[in-house]
Amino acid sequence: MKRRKFITLLGGAAAWPLAARAQLPATPVIGFLGAVSPDGFTERVRAFRQGLKEAGFVEGENVGIEYRWAENQLDRLPALVVYPYRHFVADGGLMSYGIESADQYRQAAGYVDRILKGEKPGDLPVQQPTKYDLVINLKTAKALGLEVPPALLGRADEVIE
Repeated sequence: MKRRKFITLLGGAAAWPLAARAQLPATPVIGFLGAVSPDGFTERVRAFRQGLKEAGFVEGENVGIEYRWAENQLDRLPALVVYPYRHFVADGGLMSYGIESADQYRQAAGYVDRILKGEKPGDLPVQQPTKYDLVINLKTAKALGLEVPPALLGRADEVIE
């Protein structure tokens, strides 16, 4: 077997599990953040669900909706959001799930290295982050009266107590 054919077969075999996993339907989850209580928002939520239905999305079937309510306490809004960067959580946010910005800068330095060595920027591949961090602020969760499931705490990269 020629080397090129072997590498092609090996690459295809390695990519097959990824392709199979990519074929599984993922249910999107929408975050619905309200400044008031759900009681005063019933008709608006119903209209939102109807608009989703008209677009082909039905809550619980092919889309999930996570509702968060500030109960007219606007200072609670920042704590109800899942942030993309951990520094928001350190400042009192509930949780973050996102990339570590230091990793982004390391990747950028890799691009600079390749460009300085003569590669054309247009020929460089687009890279996606490979590491995501989950940070949970238990202090904020407690203040909001939320109980964070142990399974989620176990997956967290950092827990602020």
